[in-house]
Amino acid sequence: MALSAQPGPPSACTASTTRLAVADAVVASGLVTTPDSLRIRADVRDAVLTREQVLEWEARRIVAAARRLRVPAPAVGRVSDRREALLRAKLELGPDEIRRRLRRDLVISDRLGTAEAALSPRRRRSVTRLLVTGGSAAAFVDWFRARSAESDELAMLRACPDHFVIRTDGDGRQEVIETTGGSPLATEFRVDYDDVATLVTPPDPSYPRQIAGVARGAGDRPIGGVRHQFRDTGDGFEALLTVEFPLPTLPRMVSGHRLHLACEFSNWIEAAFT
Repeated sequence: MALSAQPGPPSACTASTTRLAVADAVVASGLVTTPDSLRIRADVRDAVLTREQVLEWEARRIVAAARRLRVPAPAVGRVSDRREALLRAKLELGPDEIRRRLRRDLVISDRLGTAEAALSPRRRRSVTRLLVTGGSAAAFVDWFRARSAESDELAMLRACPDHFVIRTDGDGRQEVIETTGGSPLATEFRVDYDDVATLVTPPDPSYPRQIAGVARGAGDRPIGGVRHQFRDTGDGFEALLTVEFPLPTLPRMVSGHRLHLACEFSNWIEAAFT
């Protein structure tokens, strides 16, 4: 009796094609437009930035990210359209090719990050506050956790031009390859949202909703982490976003990450309430 072939897991090519089809469907549906009822302001080191100012930063980073990946920079136009064009380029490359193109960056940044973290358990903190009119803290945190648990690469990559690979591995850790803030190099790490043991930023009880976890580099060594905190306000909610870097990290790199935080979370918030 002949044994019938059993279907195996989808190939990388099939998975990439599926992601591209989904991305194209989202663009065609118009779901990447900003909801009229939502307003976001970013408090970045005592300077309050409008949504338009954060989008201007994103537009510049689209060009820089395309150059880093060695793909054509999306044509001049609306930031939302250029964002989708860069997303498509990333999906066409796929995680393996992106890792290959960034290999030199990843090797250097891993060695630097591991050495910096070994020097001291202390941290430098990059902090951004978002004030959101519309939505709620609970709804956003639930959305983000669901997207992370489902390893929704479209949602994760679309949020910031400097996101190159973001997906959840079999252990529930979030694998990240990105350019952090003002760094000249792409870096790779994993965020464990079930572990907060080495974070130096304490939870603020006035922010009841938390997204927090330790970031680990090669060899599973803690190199920093995140503590993002959320609370409702009278007309929406507030996000207090914190990323911890190793203490020897250059201050300009830490300060440069504030706009990265404003960009990615503004885009995630808009996606959550679209």
